Amino acid sequence: MVEPDPRRRVKLYLLNADRQWVDRGTGHVTSSYVERLKGVSLIVRSETDGTILLESKIQPDTAYTKQQETLIVWSEAENYDLALSFQEGNSCEEVWAKICAIQGRDPSVEVTQDIIEESEDEHFEEMPVAASPIELPPCELSRLEEISELLSHASLSPVRKEKFAQAIESEGYIKQLLDLFHVCEDLENLDGLHHLYEIFKSIFLLNRNELFEIMFADNTIFDVVGVLEYNPSQPLPDRHREYLKNIAKFKEVIPICKPELLNKIHQTYRVQYIQDVILPTPSVFEENILSTLTSFLFFNKVEIVGMIQEEENFLPSLFAQLTDDETDDEHRRDLVLFLKEFCTFSQTLQPQSRENFFKTLSNLGVLSALELILGLEDEKMKSAAIDIFSYIVEFSPSMVREFILKEGQSQDDDDLLINLVIEQMINDTDPELGGAVQLMATIKLLIDPENMLPTSNKTEKTEFLGFFYKRSMHVLTAPLFANTVAEMPSKDDFQTAQLQSLILELLTFCVEHHAYHIKNYIISKDLLRRVLVLLKSGHAFVALCALRFMRRIIGLKDEFYNRYITKGCLFKPVVMAFLENGNRYNLVNSAMIDLFEFIKSEDIKTLCSHIVENHMKDLETVSYVNTFKNLKARYDQQQDRLKDKPCLDGATSLLQNNRFRRDARTLEEEEEMWFEQDDDVDDSEPIVPMNDVPKSKLDADLDQINRFLESKKVREASDSRDSPPRIINKSISIALKTGTLNNSPVNSPHGSPGSPGSPPGSPSPVGTPCPTPNCSPQTPTSSPQTDQNSITQKRPGLVGLVDYPDEDSEEEDEDEVPTAKRQRIAT
Repeated sequence: MVEPDPRRRVKLYLLNADRQWVDRGTGHVTSSYVERLKGVSLIVRSETDGTILLESKIQPDTAYTKQQETLIVWSEAENYDLALSFQEGNSCEEVWAKICAIQGRDPSVEVTQDIIEESEDEHFEEMPVAASPIELPPCELSRLEEISELLSHASLSPVRKEKFAQAIESEGYIKQLLDLFHVCEDLENLDGLHHLYEIFKSIFLLNRNELFEIMFADNTIFDVVGVLEYNPSQPLPDRHREYLKNIAKFKEVIPICKPELLNKIHQTYRVQYIQDVILPTPSVFEENILSTLTSFLFFNKVEIVGMIQEEENFLPSLFAQLTDDETDDEHRRDLVLFLKEFCTFSQTLQPQSRENFFKTLSNLGVLSALELILGLEDEKMKSAAIDIFSYIVEFSPSMVREFILKEGQSQDDDDLLINLVIEQMINDTDPELGGAVQLMATIKLLIDPENMLPTSNKTEKTEFLGFFYKRSMHVLTAPLFANTVAEMPSKDDFQTAQLQSLILELLTFCVEHHAYHIKNYIISKDLLRRVLVLLKSGHAFVALCALRFMRRIIGLKDEFYNRYITKGCLFKPVVMAFLENGNRYNLVNSAMIDLFEFIKSEDIKTLCSHIVENHMKDLETVSYVNTFKNLKARYDQQQDRLKDKPCLDGATSLLQNNRFRRDARTLEEEEEMWFEQDDDVDDSEPIVPMNDVPKSKLDADLDQINRFLESKKVREASDSRDSPPRIINKSISIALKTGTLNNSPVNSPHGSPGSPGSPPGSPSPVGTPCPTPNCSPQTPTSSPQTDQNSITQKRPGLVGLVDYPDEDSEEEDEDEVPTAKRQRIAT
């Protein structure tokens, strides 16, 4: 048994409630690490029986006071003060030095913490100047536990971090600790190795760039990695050094001439490995605790990108080999992966430097190289190419659009870069479609009008969107058309359903941002009917996407869309899905009720009348919401208003059918608004805002569109029989202004094969108008205004709703559809 040191004989005093010091006994004091308290503690054992009189952990923020050279006083808790009275002054000095070392204080002070409250900023500004540097314990095996305990408290305040970092840097402490690491590893001293792990972990938390420079030097970094292999929480050490030295191989795809560039690349990879793999993952509250380490990597990557760009022949040689037909697949794969990592590093550059970087890549033909790679069958190369493409689009979508438009002048549709990207999205092999989701966001950036700029002769929006809808939209929608040929989706597995939802998300984006381009496409391809087939999918998220698509269309409150929906009876699949869902309270139920509620609250008369006249018998039993009851009431009010209006002579039958009749006094203002907006529409895409067209004009326009689509349908029917269902053109049947249903060309037996809701051999449901009393207007009776009405009906039809068929029918369509703007209606 070790005899107690007689010099450290003390009396222990406790301040009682009456503020009187009470003697609690005499003993001997020591300072050592206590596992239970997780820290260095003051321990007083009785000199009579050896029992513990005091066991108090030295807290880093407790104020200790030294008085009269032999007395140390402190507060253990509120109203609980303690004092040690030493027999020898030297013993008091030794214990006081220990307390000051743990708290990062100079032993010359008499109070370890300031009594007067002050802000941490003031404390930080004053202490480094007033206090002397800390003296660390010598690097010895027996002192490792003490060093670990000291450094564990170093990061609790900026003052201590600064002073400990200076001490470690100035005394060459890291090199001495690494020497001890080799000794401990040779002796298989696990306790010492675990203490060293905690010590270096604390050094990382000091967050000093100067210390990182020392630890990550070529002659020390592997030793640091070795120390971090001995995590006390793991039963066996990791083998990070073996991985970095023997398994992780650096491939020099293009010879690097500068040794400093090569060393910087190696260092960056190893430090990134330490941050991502070795060090514990920081919690949400510790995200910035290693901010200097992140900055160290950031500036390394900036240097690497700059040095590579300065290499005169490096990048030209890389692209030459990348596009060379003689390059073997393995080497080409290495080149693509290097280019991907190079572009990843470029994200750290400042905007101006990044712009120069991507301009350099563009001048070297990076987009042409990506086009070549996407045409190969190597999935790993294609995945890397998609990442590079996403970086370029994110930084400069206009640069990519310019390339696509330029190559479109000489390339076929199948070879266009944008179509190769869409094909990659459609054919993503990942079960979770992670790559497809990334590409969907990239395509959305490309077709977003918000980031399109005007060019010298015409707007980028007009030029690129026209190109996209004519050359690429059929590639995007091909899987949707192929899956909705029948009344049920052809395939309904999870991966197919996910792909359909991504396509629908893009189409919904188009409805919100592309106005007449997507309107033309929806009408000419009868796209909404195909989308509504997905309401019968077994995956609720797909049905919701289909419903959201229709909701966005209706949300535009565009009268042309409304007429298209009512003439095609496109609420029938919605109502059927609503009834099949029953009274289940789920997202599908809520979304459908919201759709009907929107129509009622916004008073969309066309749709309100259509729903009440055709589907109210199915919906009137739904009583758990008042939506349908209120919808019927609104319809009845509208009908009452129409009956109470005085009928104009000779126009009785027209008034009965005119749900959208407008005040004649507003006609001039509406026409003026249309002509004011007309300047913003490109002549190649002449579109009339349908909300501003009076009903008589609208009916005449719809007649002309219907005749055009019917003639086109007959011409294309034979061509589409043997072709795969990439795009299936649907005729949009619209009741004619005059004549009966039996004589209407709408009932033409020629229908597109495989339309949803109509088995092969039966007429398309689009061709049969909904059985509503007001579906086919009657011929007006003779009246003094008959001539004027006939003149109105003979005015030029609506123009601009031009279909974008395949290339072989483009010229024929141009001959059939007039391109002149509609004439202004006389007042």
